[in-house]
Amino acid sequence: MADRPTPPWQDAVVTELLFSYGTLRQRDVQLATFSRELDGEPDVLPGYRLGTLTISDPDVLAVSGSAAHPIVTPTGDPDDGVPGTVFRLTPAELDAADGYEVHDYARVQVRLRSGRDAWAYVRAR
Repeated sequence: MADRPTPPWQDAVVTELLFSYGTLRQRDVQLATFSRELDGEPDVLPGYRLGTLTISDPDVLAVSGSAAHPIVTPTGDPDDGVPGTVFRLTPAELDAADGYEVHDYARVQVRLRSGRDAWAYVRAR
């Protein structure tokens, strides 16, 4: 059996947590954005409410397959919460996620219901 090269993400130090509630959970979006399928764990983003954003960026439309994308907005109510998935990413993969998201989203540090701190894309102000 021939030796296969190790994917770069396997050798990299994974230091970033990213919480996703939307299209970054889709396998096709992950393959196009990170060149691999991500393995994640369920969690909840407290104090936010889920809404919908219409995307017009042709590159994002081509990858995601939809113009309707979820987006979260803070409510200030800790009883509100948005379910999603926490992924472990390399810093380079986090940069790739930034490149995928359109300007309507801002990446912010959040505390999840599990107590973990992670990045999340929320409605830009």
